[in-house]
Amino acid sequence: MEATNLRLDEAAVGDLVLLDPLTEESLLRTLQERFRRGDIYTYIGNVVISVNPYRSLPIYTPEKVQEYHNCNFFAVEPHIYAIADDAYRSLRDRDRDQCILITGESGSGKTEASKLVMSYVAAVCSKGEEVDKVKEQLLQSNPVLEGKCPSLAPPTSYPPTPELLKLRQDCQHYGYLNRESSELPGMDDAANFRTMQDAMKVIGFSPAEVTALLEVTAVVLKLGNVQLSSSYQASGMEACSIAEPQELQEICELIGLDPGVLERALCSRTVKARDEMVLTSLSAPQGYYGRDALAKNIYSRLFDWLVNRINTSIQVKPGKQRKVMGVLDIYGFEIFQDNGFEQFIINYCNEKLQQIFILMTLKEEQEEYVREGIKWTPVEFFDNSIICNLIENSKCGILAMLDEECLRPGVVNEDTFLTKLNQLFATHKHYESKETQNARRVMDISLLPHCFRIHHYAGKVTYNVTGFIEKNNDLLFRDLSQAMWAARHTLLRSLFPEGDPQKVSLKLPPTAGFQFKASVATLMKNLYSKNPNYIRCIKPNETKTATLFVPELVLAQVRYLGLMENVRVRRAGYAFRQLYGPFLERYKMLSRQTWPRWAGGDREGVEVLLSELPFPPEELVFGHTKIFIRSPRTLFDLERRRQERVGQLATLIQKTFRGWRCRTQYQLMRKSQIIISAWFRGHRQKNKYKQMKCSALLIQAYMRGWKVRRAYRRFFRSEARTRLANFIYRQLVQKFLVGLERNLPPLSVMDRTWPPAPYKFLSDVNQELRSIFYHWKCKKYRDQLPPQRRALLQAKLCASELFKDKK
Repeated sequence: MEATNLRLDEAAVGDLVLLDPLTEESLLRTLQERFRRGDIYTYIGNVVISVNPYRSLPIYTPEKVQEYHNCNFFAVEPHIYAIADDAYRSLRDRDRDQCILITGESGSGKTEASKLVMSYVAAVCSKGEEVDKVKEQLLQSNPVLEGKCPSLAPPTSYPPTPELLKLRQDCQHYGYLNRESSELPGMDDAANFRTMQDAMKVIGFSPAEVTALLEVTAVVLKLGNVQLSSSYQASGMEACSIAEPQELQEICELIGLDPGVLERALCSRTVKARDEMVLTSLSAPQGYYGRDALAKNIYSRLFDWLVNRINTSIQVKPGKQRKVMGVLDIYGFEIFQDNGFEQFIINYCNEKLQQIFILMTLKEEQEEYVREGIKWTPVEFFDNSIICNLIENSKCGILAMLDEECLRPGVVNEDTFLTKLNQLFATHKHYESKETQNARRVMDISLLPHCFRIHHYAGKVTYNVTGFIEKNNDLLFRDLSQAMWAARHTLLRSLFPEGDPQKVSLKLPPTAGFQFKASVATLMKNLYSKNPNYIRCIKPNETKTATLFVPELVLAQVRYLGLMENVRVRRAGYAFRQLYGPFLERYKMLSRQTWPRWAGGDREGVEVLLSELPFPPEELVFGHTKIFIRSPRTLFDLERRRQERVGQLATLIQKTFRGWRCRTQYQLMRKSQIIISAWFRGHRQKNKYKQMKCSALLIQAYMRGWKVRRAYRRFFRSEARTRLANFIYRQLVQKFLVGLERNLPPLSVMDRTWPPAPYKFLSDVNQELRSIFYHWKCKKYRDQLPPQRRALLQAKLCASELFKDKK
């Protein structure tokens, strides 16, 4: 229940549905306060808001995994593990396919969030050698795809991802240099490269495949360095050629292609004229366009190949796949100073995601009310289908008009495209341009002539139409496809099957906008078929500094992500709902009938409990399994009463405990005193008895001693006394001599030690024996001396005698 208490903290509620009052300022203040406390996760119902801390936090330990495993979503503190566990249990227990949508700006921690979701599910799902292998491959696919579309089902490459990526890249910087993984602090390019190589090895890529993949990536990088020079033919037509052949030579060596073939494909184009093929030279701008289109297509197709290759490695056996959990990590809504085609289609995708979120949330709300037997009240909310239709309408939408301009003959430029939009949407309330403003007599200097503005759900975005036609067209000349097919590089050749001369197609390839729209439709269809879960990621500052929270930046993202709309939809009916059992367990102390125990059913207990509290009837609704509370203020009032009651109960418990402790101490002291008194009296009686017994024994001993002494004196007055004394003396001497024989000192003449006599009357005998033994040792020592040594010692002795006592 501690987590519930934290969520009901009015200063920093853990669930924004409980905000009161609900304003942008209060929502922002709550996020900032929770971020200051280190609580980076906040709920909107079952939606998780994640604020990137830009530092390591001790909240992803194995102990945390166990804490959130099989937990009640609303009984624990907000955490990304809670939504991962809820999705996994829905997948496992209710057999419902799941998808987790992770959205946010670049740098908000989307990729890290997807890793945490996948690592959690991998930690709690079933074990087994095959299962563990697939789990490890799935986890390792993330460094390879890094920030694209990882999932816990086989990865899916929705075209928006590589298409967006290739559209957003500068011609000089292709490949993995623009990965979102660069958001992670402390990871340099070398470490990233080693991580990717290790991951590919785990997934099952062979060394040859890794080499081929890196070679194709190098081709993309090197194509950006190819420079073209302008020239003029004899006819006066502009032509182009390769400025530095060395760069082209290196590319051709990598892919096994004749440099002349690639140069011809880059600098000229084959067109059909009167049933025959004519080779025409390209100008330098046209050549650069072809070069960039080739690099983008190689990168896009390489990414698709990578996803398919990973799917092949982790593919579930036929007939075994039953449930799917997808993790979608996608770009969030974007508003920049200068917004182009990339931001337009990104925001279109987010508009569709917002639409599905609103519809699915309302659907979930309605289904819950139906399950609980509560009358559904229609909810007023902004339906952004009008914006989606403005963009994607197949007949007169912005994308349809853009395709029409790209494919029509004649002079095509952005001016004609913008003019057509102004004519079609002159009265549309979510579209405006300089021309439509002038018609309405609106003065707005912020809207430039080459721009149009769309009123998205997250705010107004101004788009510059410059580059729309070129980026949407993105056509790959047939000559370039055929050149790639002619390469001996197996992987690169497989990426361009249309380059096979036997499969020549005169049909124009689809535009980028058409591909994107189709892929968004596929994505929406996929999401509608699954139970959605949402993670909204927010970056607190632009410098990736820990503990720094910039309110203006966060407020912009709150608007982009539509968090206020999320909260309004979630609390349109009832702000709080909870199962009867946990609700009764938390608030049962507010009623004397339910405290401390309630013998009846949970619903009856809640009804009895709330009937004693002064809440208006319209604030409470009793469902089949849950209690619904309309206003957050009612819930906070309920929580305030609980806190007061908890204080009263704590005082009662303390008072009762102190009384019990004093009584227990008194009873213990009384019992101890009685025991001590009893032992002391017993001890005193024992001492008296011992004294009396000791006196009697002393008297008896004295009497026996007196009798013995008298008999002794009588005995020793006779001759027997003398004979006994001699006998005892002989025995003692004999025993002494035997013991002395066993305990003789060493034979060294320098050793003067001698064992003492055990009896005083043998001391004289002992001294005599000591003298005899010492003289014997000396004699034995002298007998052993050689003649020379003996003579020397004799001379020393004489000298000693001569000079004794003489100076």
